[in-house]
Amino acid sequence: RRTTDFIPHPLRYFIEFAYNGTHYHGWQGQPDTPKTVQHALEQNLSMVLRTTLAVVGAGRTDAGVHARQQFAHFDFVGEILPHELVYKLNACLPKDIAVRNVIPVHEGAHARFDARRRTYEYHIHKRKDPFLEQLSFQYMHRLNVAAMNQAAQLLFNYNDFECFSKVKTDVGTFICQIFKAEWTETAYHLVFTISADRFLRNMVRAIVGTLIDVGLGKKTLADVTRIIESKDRNQAGFSVPAQGLYLTKIEYDYIPDTQD
Repeated sequence: RRTTDFIPHPLRYFIEFAYNGTHYHGWQGQPDTPKTVQHALEQNLSMVLRTTLAVVGAGRTDAGVHARQQFAHFDFVGEILPHELVYKLNACLPKDIAVRNVIPVHEGAHARFDARRRTYEYHIHKRKDPFLEQLSFQYMHRLNVAAMNQAAQLLFNYNDFECFSKVKTDVGTFICQIFKAEWTETAYHLVFTISADRFLRNMVRAIVGTLIDVGLGKKTLADVTRIIESKDRNQAGFSVPAQGLYLTKIEYDYIPDTQD
């Protein structure tokens, strides 16, 4: 006589959260670096749900980079009350990480591969401001923002951005589709907003550094075209500091827009 034990099927959940990346070595967990956002989230999620859990993030952010909206998915056997889990996680997570939502999704949903659009912002402040020390890049040189916006428009002519990628990377392709790239300016602040289907390691910070060179008059529009076509990181501009970079939005076909 044979008996078959019933094995409960795990359900998949998306978790939406935000963080100030100042005190973390980036998103991705590393064996020799426990101070990562992924480690903090997994540790507290496992404690609250009383089982060891792993989360899969929508993408990596480097040390010091912030996220106003980030997603990850995890699998769990058992009932979850989303609002209750949000409350419990926020009660035990560090003050610089905040959970916004826990969302049941279909079992094939994937936080990284299903994201159809990601948006980053890079923030620059043009005068000394102690309240922005770790949250924006202080840069007080005069910049030609109109020229920087003209140069940003050149990005739409291409889809291979190897010239803006970290040199040592394990990606299989440097192809990205850019949907938006523009600078906005107020009296003392500059913000660069860029949206794409995917981003390469260090890509946004290298693009911003290159556009700053245009704003300084060090590079022309023709130079930017030449840089992109060269596929050579050494030809592009400097990589701006991490503290000005924010992951601000990730879009999925099956997740409603939850941002205010």
